Amino acid sequence: MAKKPSSTTPARQLERHIHTIRGQRVMLDADLAALYGVETKVFNQAVRRNAARFPDDFAFILTHQELANLRSQIVTSNPAAKMGLRRAPYAFTQEGVAMLSAVLRSARAVQTSILIMRAFTHMRELITTHKDLAARIDKLEQGHDRAPSVIEVLVEDIDRLAHEVKRMKALPDSPRRKIGFDL
Repeated sequence: MAKKPSSTTPARQLERHIHTIRGQRVMLDADLAALYGVETKVFNQAVRRNAARFPDDFAFILTHQELANLRSQIVTSNPAAKMGLRRAPYAFTQEGVAMLSAVLRSARAVQTSILIMRAFTHMRELITTHKDLAARIDKLEQGHDRAPSVIEVLVEDIDRLAHEVKRMKALPDSPRRKIGFDL
C-alpha cells in the first residue's frame, strides 16, 4: 500500500517530488499515487481509463533516457527493473495533476490536489522572484569577463610608472676620474 501523507503536509515538502523533464515541471505517477493513497497500478489504471483527459501536454510516459537522467538527478543507482518498474512511469504536468482531481473523486484526492497545486504555485513564485536575481548574477558574470583585461591594463600602467620612477631616481652618470699619474 502507498505511503499516506499527513493532512498537514505543506506544499514545500511536496516540492521535492516535482522534477523538470522536457522543460516542464512534472510529478511522477508513483509519487502522486502515494500522495493520493492508492497503489501505482490502480492509479495508472484510472489514468488509462480516462486517457482523453490527459493529452501529451498534461501527461506523458518517460523515455528510457529520461528515466536514466531522472535516476541520476535523484541519485538512485538502481536500474528501472530493480526499482520495481516494469513500464516507464507517467509524468504529470501541473495541468495533468489538476485533471487528476476529476478522475480520482475522493475527498482525499481533492485535498491532495489542492496541496499539489499550492506546491506548483510556490515553485513558480520562487522562480519568478529569482529571475531578477539571476539577471543580476548574469550581469555580474559578464562584467567579470571584462575584469581580467582591465586588471592587465592596470598592471601594465603600474609597471610602466614604476619603471619611470626608478629611472628618475637613478643618479646621473658622473664622469669618472682617472686614477694614476699623468705623464
